[in-house]
Amino acid sequence: MKAIHNISPQTILPSHLTRPAGTAQSHESFANLFIEGFSRVNEMQQQADRAVEQLQTGGDVNPSEVLIAVQKADVEFKLMMQVRNKMLQAYQEIKDIRI
Repeated sequence: MKAIHNISPQTILPSHLTRPAGTAQSHESFANLFIEGFSRVNEMQQQADRAVEQLQTGGDVNPSEVLIAVQKADVEFKLMMQVRNKMLQAYQEIKDIRI
C-alpha cells in the first residue's frame, strides 16, 4: 500500500478558499457576491421557465430534466431567501446594539 504524501489544501480547495484572511482581491466585494447570487438564481429560474414552456408546447424535452431544472431553481431560491433572512436578522441585531 502506498503512503500518501504532499497533500495540501491547494490540491483540494480552489485558490480563493486557501488565501489567508485579508488578502482578498480588491475587485471582490460583499455586494458583488450578492449580485452574483441573485443573478444565478434569476438565470436558473429563467431556465426552468423555458423548460416548462417547451414541455407544455410539446417541444423535444425530457420531463425528468424539466423537473430537475424546476427543483434546482426552487432550491436556489430557498437558499437565497435564507441568506437574505439571516442578513436581515444580523442587521436587526446590530441595529439594536446600544452604544
